[in-house]
Order: sequence, then structure tokens, then C-alpha cells
Amino acid sequence: MPELPEVETVTRGLTPVMEGFVVDHVIQRRPNLRFPFPENFVGRMAGRRINQLTRRAKYILGYLDDGQVLLVHLGMSGRMTIFDDPAVGVPAPAKHDHVDFVMQGGAVVRFTDPRRFGVITLIATDEVATHKMLAGIGPEPLGNSFNAAVLAAGIARRASPIKTVLLDQRLVAGLGNIYVCEALFRSGIAPDRLAKDLKQDEIERLYREIRLVLEDAIAAGGSSLKDHRQANGELGYFQHSFRVYGREGESCTADGCESVVGRIVQAGRSTFFCPTCQK
Repeated sequence: MPELPEVETVTRGLTPVMEGFVVDHVIQRRPNLRFPFPENFVGRMAGRRINQLTRRAKYILGYLDDGQVLLVHLGMSGRMTIFDDPAVGVPAPAKHDHVDFVMQGGAVVRFTDPRRFGVITLIATDEVATHKMLAGIGPEPLGNSFNAAVLAAGIARRASPIKTVLLDQRLVAGLGNIYVCEALFRSGIAPDRLAKDLKQDEIERLYREIRLVLEDAIAAGGSSLKDHRQANGELGYFQHSFRVYGREGESCTADGCESVVGRIVQAGRSTFFCPTCQK
């Protein structure tokens, strides 16, 4: 599933061709993705200006000029690709190309989702904080509302492994398996440590590394493992910088460490770690 860096990368890529532009029309090729499309979705989108395009957790939000908000989740395999080169044109839709947003600025943004776990819907602006998909989501890890003190308060009484606690979207928004594994490795914290047992200096280090690994991943265009593509169709490159994720049995990348990367399963998810570097 695309995590925060992948969704942020897509949002930033879409902004130059969608934000401030009018949707000329929408081509909808099926009645549903994970859920049915909103009633009269094509009609409600036609002629609407996207005043602002932003991200919340793993969602893309397009604030329209009539008070609606276009809410998009990429699901497990979704991607949004821009076609804006007149010399190349727009390719004929393939089997899994479900929606085209045709912009008056000349670009076509195509939503592709082979597994159809994605979401495209419309909500009211005043529903953003309370909508069932967005309510209860924690602070943005790269925003000013998230800091070491907030992290400390959020884990203080959590008698669960720190790895699974960090995946709780109520604690912090947008973190997923890849970047939690990487942040814990960079912090030197074992994934099976109980969250409530972390010391203050460890929490401060973990907070810094969460931010840094997300910033590094965004700068690299995210991680392309199976389906993720940037909005221009290019792959992300952060997977080449993984220190533990997906590296079971390979040598630890830390200087002087002779251990190999291990893997355990926590809450049904694979956790990758170094048994020597992480305590």
C-alpha cells in the first residue's frame, strides 16, 4: 500500500496540472472501486475548479470551488498518471484505467487501480475533520503539531510493541510498514520493545528519525516495490536506500556490524530489523 511519502509525491506531482485548474469533464469507466462512485459523480465534477490540492495521511484531497472535496485513496495498487504532452497524446485506456480527469489546462489525469481497493468520492468541506475515513487520524508527522512530546504522550501507556503502536493512524498519520521499520532501525530501537518502556532520549531520537526517513523518501520520489509510480509515470527510488526493509538474511548496513537483517511477524505484518544494532 502506498504510504505517506508515495502519496505526498503523487500529490506534489499532480498540483501543477490540477490545482487552480477547471475540470472540463470526467470519464468514468466502471460504477465502483472499493465503494460505488458518488451519485452523478461525472456531472458533479464537470466545470469545477480545484482551488487546492493537498494530502491528509494517505488521502489526496481536492478542494473544489463549490464546497465539495474530491477525496482519493490509492488503495493497494492505485496510481494517478499525468498525460500532458500533445506530441505523445493520451493512450487508449487499458483494462484497469478506471477514471480520467480531463482538465481545461490540457492535462489528462488517469486513475489506474488493478486491485480496485482505491477510493474516489466527494464529501463536503465541513466533513473533512469528521468523515468516517478521516476522523480520528493523528497529527501529520511532518507538521508542526507532531513533536517528541506528542509522541511521548501517545505511547506513554501503550503496553504493545513500538512497531505496532507506530502503525496506529490515531497516534500519527500516514506511517506504514516500510518507514516504521526504517525509522526504528535508524533509531536503534528494537521493534518488539514495549512502547511504554522507551526512554526520553530514545523517543526524541525516534521522532527525529521518523521525520528524516519520510523526508528522504519524499526527496527520492517514494518507494516503488510493485505498483507505485510518480504522477509523471517514473519510479520512486527510495527502495534502493532501504537499510532493513525487505533485506532478510542480508548483511546489516551499519558500519562495523556483522549481523544479518532478521524478520519477525507482528500483527500480521513483516518486521525487518538488525538484532545487534536495535536494542
